[in-house]
Amino acid sequence: MSNEQGIKKTTIEVVKDGPLKVTNLESFYNSKGEDIPVKDQLWLCRCGASKNKPFCDGSHVKAGFKDEKN
Repeated sequence: MSNEQGIKKTTIEVVKDGPLKVTNLESFYNSKGEDIPVKDQLWLCRCGASKNKPFCDGSHVKAGFKDEKN
């Protein structure tokens, strides 16, 4: 999605029982202020089980991560 100036809008989509899908992100930094390379799409972990944090590695499936509160 682009605006009048042709700039793509950053979007964040919550994937049910899975990661956050981030598109059109211009820059991304960790808690130490270090630059993390960005791609057209980033899949960010929400379950806490990923071995590749902050990125999703599919661990939410094995961990049984669910959006709903128990």
